[in-house]
Order: sequence, then C-alpha cells, then structure tokens
Amino acid sequence: MLPGASLSAASVIYALDFSAWKKPVVRQCFPAARVVFITSAADTPAGAVLAVWGMKPVVGELAAGVTVLRLEDGFLRSVGLGADLIRPLSWVVDGRGIYYDATKPSDLEHLLAGMTFEPALVQRAASLRQRIVAERLTKYNVGADVWQRPASVGKVILVPGQVESDASLAYGAPEIRSNLALLQAVRQANPQAYVVYKPHPDVMAGLRAKGAGEDQALHWCDAVVTDAAMGDLLMAVDEVHVLTSLAGFEALLRGKPVTCYGQPFYSGWGLTQDVVPSLRRARRLSLDELVAGVLIEYPMYLSLVNDGLITPEQALDELVAWRARSGATVPLWRKFFRMVLRHIVGVR
Repeated sequence: MLPGASLSAASVIYALDFSAWKKPVVRQCFPAARVVFITSAADTPAGAVLAVWGMKPVVGELAAGVTVLRLEDGFLRSVGLGADLIRPLSWVVDGRGIYYDATKPSDLEHLLAGMTFEPALVQRAASLRQRIVAERLTKYNVGADVWQRPASVGKVILVPGQVESDASLAYGAPEIRSNLALLQAVRQANPQAYVVYKPHPDVMAGLRAKGAGEDQALHWCDAVVTDAAMGDLLMAVDEVHVLTSLAGFEALLRGKPVTCYGQPFYSGWGLTQDVVPSLRRARRLSLDELVAGVLIEYPMYLSLVNDGLITPEQALDELVAWRARSGATVPLWRKFFRMVLRHIVGVR
C-alpha cells in the first residue's frame, strides 16, 4: 500500500496553511479523520500526520515522528480553472513526494515502477480511457473556440504553454524551463512542421503571468491558439511536444506521439520520446497500465453531489453533467471575479 493511502486513514490530520476555500475539500479527502487546521508547522504534535499543499515548504523543525502528506490537484479536475478557485473533483495525496517533482520518487512513480497490473484493472483503465477520449474530457474542460487545421500543411505539432513560475517546471524540467525556449527547440528540431502554440489557460485568463518573451511566440511557431478546447485540439494535431504539461498525458490517451523536454510523471515508461530521460524509470508500461496507475490507483475523486469519495467512473459522470450545465463560454460574473482575484492575489 502507498504511504499516502495508509497515512490518510489516520484519526487526526493536521493541515498547514490551507486557504478557506480549500478547507472543505481537505475534510472531504480524509472522511475518517478529524482535520485540525494550523498556521504553523510547530503546532503539529510528535508522531502526527501533517498535510501540506503541493511543494509548500515546511518551515522550522518538526516534532519527532511527524509524517508529511502532500496534496495537489488530480488529472481530471473540474470544469473551469483552479486559479479561479473552482472546487476540484480530484486531488492526490502523496506520502513520498508529489507527482511533478522528478528529483525524487513520488507515490505515483513507486506505483508505476512496481505494481502488478492485473488484467481486470487494465481493462477497466482501457474503458476509462476510451470514455475520456469520446467525451473530450481534459483536466479543466475549458475553451469555446474550434481550431481548424489548415488543409495544405504537413505534420502539425502542438506545443502547450505552461505557467513558468509553477513548481512543475522548477522540479520537473532539468534543462529548458521557458515556453519560448521550448518553442525554439521544437522549431529547430522540426523546421518543416506546422507548429501550433497554445498559451496556458491561467495566463489567458489573466490570473498568472506570461512567460519571459512569450509575446514573441509567433517568431517560432505558425499559429497561436488561445481558447480552443484541448480535447478537440489534441485530435486535430499529429504530435505534442511539452516541457512537463499534463497535455502530454492527455495526448497519449488519444494515441498521439509525445516528445518531452522535461520529466513529467508520464515520461520514462516507454510511451514518450524523452529528450532528458529519467534514469530511475526503467520499466516499460502499456498505455492502459499507465492509465490504471495515474487515473485509478493514485488520485482521490471528490463528489460535488454528496461530498463523499467516488470512483473514477462516477467522477466522469459528474464531469460530463457539470460541463453540460456550465456551457462553453465564461460568464460575465466570472470575468468580474477574476478582476477581484487579480487585485487581491496579484498575478504571479
């Protein structure tokens, strides 16, 4: 059993510095525990379990025997952006590290490296993958525009942008760490390809800062696509080249070749072309074994209907219904709320 899975069954969980909107979700993650919210790690008693968001540093010396669990968004998250403070449908709880930190093994890497994938689980993963593709589901399920592939072009490569201040680049991209440098590398390696760049939706919403020199993207690509739904866009291209973007995993689900210039969690298992290979990841996995680990065994799925924990299949049901209710366009009140967020939180 993974450390996160066993430790999350503790009777008391101390949760460090969680914002008010995340507190109900933390409680939902640990239904059998009493969750105590604290603002200083020093308030965690000896032998306790401490929950921390993402790669947030734990300041100061912890009491003896304290175990740290790291929480983060899952891979089928919501209809809308996390930066918009939209409640998630999935989180992960990791007792070794976190999935985007390639500098050391996470629970997910440990699972993928050592788990025996029984045939029934692999078949379940295949069915889950097929439905995700058929329903055009992705992490955020945003975007209203439809991108038309030019009729006269040859190979089309999609390059998804990332938020350059995110920990996934700091801990998962040992060489290239900027969107512009990625575009330059893709263009140099593929001078004849039609390259499409899609800025990160948090950046397009004005909630996170543009990357350095990102305004120069058109010098290195043929088109910039800002509001296309990722589920549709992935089906219209031939290849996807990424730093550590989840779009690479979403492309694998759709049978697209993926080149990784960083070390995302889905690289190193024989399914991607890796410019900077991970020396720890030597096992070869089938696509549905990867899906079984990433989408079934590792995350928690958090119902928005009854505040309980649900299966991946039930989460897909809720996502599809949520998207049908929400529609494709951003409502005016959400745009106003983003203005308030930018004023209060700032753009990082």
